[in-house]
Amino acid sequence: MTAATSAGDGPGPDARETGYEPDPHRWRALWVTLVAGFMSLLDVTIVAVALPTVQRDLHASPAQVQWVVSGYALTFALALVTAGRLGDALGRRRIFLLALGGFVVFSAACGAAPDITLLVAARLAQGLAAGFMAPQNSALIQQLFRGAERGRAFGLFGATVGISSATGPVLGGAVLALASGPQGWRWIFYVNVPIGILAVLLGRRLLPRTRRSGRGHVDLPGVLLLGTGVLGLMYPLVQADSGGIGRLWWLFPAGAVVLAVFVRWQRRLVARDAQPLLDPRLFTTVRGYAVGAGIGTLYFIGFSGVWLVFALFYQHGLGFSPLRSGLAVTPFALGSAGAAVVAGRLVDRFGRLLTVCGLLGVVAGLGTTALLLRFAPLDIAPWVAAPALFLGGVGSGFVVSPNITMTLREVPVRMAGAAGGALQTGQRLGAAVGTAALPGLFYVVLDRSGDHRGALVTALGAALAGMVASLALAVSDWRRGRRARRPHRTCPDEVPHQPVHAEQA
Repeated sequence: MTAATSAGDGPGPDARETGYEPDPHRWRALWVTLVAGFMSLLDVTIVAVALPTVQRDLHASPAQVQWVVSGYALTFALALVTAGRLGDALGRRRIFLLALGGFVVFSAACGAAPDITLLVAARLAQGLAAGFMAPQNSALIQQLFRGAERGRAFGLFGATVGISSATGPVLGGAVLALASGPQGWRWIFYVNVPIGILAVLLGRRLLPRTRRSGRGHVDLPGVLLLGTGVLGLMYPLVQADSGGIGRLWWLFPAGAVVLAVFVRWQRRLVARDAQPLLDPRLFTTVRGYAVGAGIGTLYFIGFSGVWLVFALFYQHGLGFSPLRSGLAVTPFALGSAGAAVVAGRLVDRFGRLLTVCGLLGVVAGLGTTALLLRFAPLDIAPWVAAPALFLGGVGSGFVVSPNITMTLREVPVRMAGAAGGALQTGQRLGAAVGTAALPGLFYVVLDRSGDHRGALVTALGAALAGMVASLALAVSDWRRGRRARRPHRTCPDEVPHQPVHAEQA
């Protein structure tokens, strides 16, 4: 199997159309996009530890201050697919730099906000800018890299996703510890400004210039339908702390109906040979895309929610400071970072088996952590749980980056932005479910029993259920791949590989 073939761009139409030549600046350009992606994903979780300080300083209500977190997540998710399509049509470099510049401006506006209303407005705009930037990251990787290099690049991208999610509470606590005083929370936003400005300057120099694809038409009805559908699914979740799920439950079926209409509209555009916002053939003819998107969505339900549960347990149950609470889960972040980089080099060799092994490691690690925190003496519980958390982190590193690589590697480069946006939209939906459901379950058990340990174990058990569902899907896909390869095997070490491209639909 050649590297080009394994990447899905060797014999396919994209390879012939683009005449791929390695960009000499591709690795430096990758680091620019990774830094920008790290900032945007970090801002999902880093702000959470500062909410009590923000509430006191700006005299905000709990419902108002919750929008500082949930509003960012909402606009982030709403922008992803549209932003990916615009990047495909108008140029990924152009959209990336504009979005990054907006992210810097709105970060400064968040830090300078004099009241909660302006802070929430700035956070909504900041999330929108982050959502426009995010799909360009994975699309630029597909544009800049081929073969084994693409796997390594996605490995670094996966490490960035894992580290940013896991270290948000740690870095947030560190910033608050260094910037003491009631106004110290503002530095959580200000820290983005110098880093973002440097990334813009380097991006202008290093990111490749590309001609417009000639597909500049954007499906506006599709944008409205998709945005309305995603809003219907996410809005009750981001309002969960104020009773949104019980009060706005009807938005779930309404959003699902709108998304069904969106799918029908996209299929109609394809039948008319028009340009859809999200080509349905990504899910039906691009091998591995639908399964990978499902694995990612289910995994992020548990992956994103456990950090809030750990923070609640350590801070409210054990009396830890935000910084100490974040440090307690650092072993997971370290294991995830190291494993993700290694996994990027192994995904071409082991394929979906890597994801299966990673999910087994996450389930074993977090399951063991739950048992240790339940039964070990409280004064040593975080210490004895550290090795199990590290194992879970290693497993996570073998899930996120290989799954991203396998989900996107067969996608034609011309569709890379929309495909990456759709993949991340599923992850954001999963994260919204997890961050709403798991802390809610923690509080339900705590209110009934007063037992912080029991609440932790129950919430982690729910997170593991999502991960086990993701594992079942990965195992099914791995076994299906083995059965499909068996009749065509030509020698023990070589399996013919014929990528299926969306253009062939």
